[in-house]
Amino acid sequence: MKGRMDTDLGSILIDTDVIATYAGSVAVECFGIVGMAAVNMKDGLVKLLRKESLKHGINVRVENNKISLDFHVIVAYGVSISAVADNLLSNVKYKVEEFTGMEIEKINVYVEGVRSID
Repeated sequence: MKGRMDTDLGSILIDTDVIATYAGSVAVECFGIVGMAAVNMKDGLVKLLRKESLKHGINVRVENNKISLDFHVIVAYGVSISAVADNLLSNVKYKVEEFTGMEIEKINVYVEGVRSID
């Protein structure tokens, strides 16, 4: 379902792919996030996504004009996962709410792997 805002001049519809792409770009800017992950359910393999494919590591649901996000991320080796997740939650919540004008209802973070940063 698309996000919808009604204004005096008409309606604004925001596609979930737009929200996912923006949220992915915000997420990879956060300290400790190496990148977004794609999980192959058949094989159970985790793959680090390129910057052009950020939206594939994010699931977006919009219900009653409230956004729910699921992030599948790969974190840097040696950092506190809880600190990275807290940073991700606060940055994404603030920036996506400002970008869309809609409320974030829930953000789930799934840590799919750990990678060392060269």
